[in-house]
Amino acid sequence: MLDALNPSKNRAAAHRAMALAALHANSSLATRLTRYNAHMAKARALETAGGAQ
Repeated sequence: MLDALNPSKNRAAAHRAMALAALHANSSLATRLTRYNAHMAKARALETAGGAQ
């Protein structure tokens, strides 16, 4: 119920999950690292902007 009041926390968790999934994807190392870094950057931005803890 409290997570509904802070959707950025949910989105940050989703981006962290997508970042880990990107590392295990069947792609080149460069592609996996690029996707991982992009998702982690979004997760960090959401945590900073949304005040997620």
